[in-house]
Amino acid sequence: MCLAVPGKIISLDGDNGKVDFGSGVVREVNLAMLEVSVGEYVIVHAGFAIQKLDEKEAEETLKTMREFLDAAKRSVNEQSEQKGD
Repeated sequence: MCLAVPGKIISLDGDNGKVDFGSGVVREVNLAMLEVSVGEYVIVHAGFAIQKLDEKEAEETLKTMREFLDAAKRSVNEQSEQKGD
């Protein structure tokens, strides 16, 4: 399964830059395939920015991903409680 995640470019350094994925997660990303500026949003896959997207779309996707992760955590906790762990 492949996963591409949206993030906001917070700094540029040649073909690379720092991208903020929210919740304190910042990673160095290769931006060479796109013409981008600080403040823009990109979709990142395997360390490469592969597409630009607008802020609204990025925020909606990040919100959905957070909701999914929260639901998964609740499910794991509930299963642990049922087993008596």
